[in-house]
Amino acid sequence: MKQLLELLGFVALVQGVMGLLHEFTDWHVGLVQRVGFLDGYGIYASVTLVVLAFALFGVAESQK
Repeated sequence: MKQLLELLGFVALVQGVMGLLHEFTDWHVGLVQRVGFLDGYGIYASVTLVVLAFALFGVAESQK
């Protein structure tokens, strides 16, 4: 279970960082830009993914 949480955290962190790169540098990377209902909310979604990643890492560390 710990490894699954770490993997999900890593994926969320990478997608959040790539979404922020897209918003600030206009590179076309990440999945946040491709989700239609997030149009106009890319920065908020990316920051949420980064925060979620750190929460998943914290939960993974609390597992035995």
